[in-house]
Amino acid sequence: MNFSEVINTGFSGLKAHKLRTFLTMLGIIFGVGAVISMLSIGEGAKKEALEIINLMGAKNIIIQNREYEEDKLKIIREKSPGLSLKDFLALQDSVPYIKHLSAQKLIKANFIRSVDGKSEARVIGTDSRYPLTLNLFIDRGRFFDEFDNSQHANVCVIGHQVKRDLFAFKNPLGQRIKINNKWFEVIGTTLKKGKAKGKIEGIEVESIANDIYIPINTALKKFELGENDPQLSEIAVTMEDPGYIRDAAVYIDRLLLRLHRDTEDYKITVPEELLRQAHETQRIFNIAMGFIAGISLLVGGIGIMNIMLASVLERTREIGIRRAIGARQIDILGQFITEAVFISLLGGVIGIAAGFGLSKIVGLYAHWRTIISVFSIVLSFGIAVSVGLIFGIYPAYIAANLRPIEALSYE
Repeated sequence: MNFSEVINTGFSGLKAHKLRTFLTMLGIIFGVGAVISMLSIGEGAKKEALEIINLMGAKNIIIQNREYEEDKLKIIREKSPGLSLKDFLALQDSVPYIKHLSAQKLIKANFIRSVDGKSEARVIGTDSRYPLTLNLFIDRGRFFDEFDNSQHANVCVIGHQVKRDLFAFKNPLGQRIKINNKWFEVIGTTLKKGKAKGKIEGIEVESIANDIYIPINTALKKFELGENDPQLSEIAVTMEDPGYIRDAAVYIDRLLLRLHRDTEDYKITVPEELLRQAHETQRIFNIAMGFIAGISLLVGGIGIMNIMLASVLERTREIGIRRAIGARQIDILGQFITEAVFISLLGGVIGIAAGFGLSKIVGLYAHWRTIISVFSIVLSFGIAVSVGLIFGIYPAYIAANLRPIEALSYE
């Protein structure tokens, strides 16, 4: 009996019991679907985390104001004014091994418009070191320099989404935009980079595509601060070497605590630590999903073994007849292993499709990025075939070792 005959015989056995075959492969479908979903969500989360960390700066330490309810904020501000230029200068003078240091102030923009359109962009007052600190790249024109900052110049650099909203396909360089009641000249546009926005370990990262940058001295002089509003929104510190980050973060914490009169109204974020925490969270998620997938595959495998043993029992006379007319043990073994592998393989194909659909649904409703890789598909196929082989060997062995005389006399 050649290989094609073994396959045809195995197929015939499956087609004769369609419903039973489908019910048997349900465990494989759920297991493989869980594997695909787990890997696609995990891969998407990994890529998203890396992009967000890249936006924040892998060698950076980010210092921001803590948020409080209005009543508590008033009490806090009696002791500490929040982040300020004084803090910035103290960090610049005191913290060793700093490569770059940049201050930012988020401006409350009631409206932003040009002659051709309007925007709901985020307006950030910052300094000339911002591109070096936060990995910002200029597409056209230039970023403002220290001279612009010292002169309180009304110049700005805009993200590519702002450019699209305010100028469509026109060249924005040299054009003017109005932020609240102040006019600014566009001197540069930023390069489209990374994802729109995201969150990692509870830390929000906004889109650079929808940002407008103005000199920080201009921002502090020409825009009024709100009541209890700190002078700075954020300070970003880039270290010369990642090995200095942890010690520097501890030093910065102690320095700011002293400057803020023992009031911890700031928070220090280390993107590298966030990435480590995200990987740990992802590892726990993968373990949980892997456990679920493993249980489903085990149940599916046991189901295959159970149904194949039942099939051997009900086809005992058929096996006896085939052995009597010349079928070898290897032919019977191949037939039943083929049936088991086809059940698991077909379940794997359906499971891959189900996992693909599930990951897309999860991504759509949970706003998670999902990536289905070739590796995950190959792995799922491999798992499906392995389950069929492992759990199909014993029933196939039982069938192949039936004695023809006993099998023919079986009622």
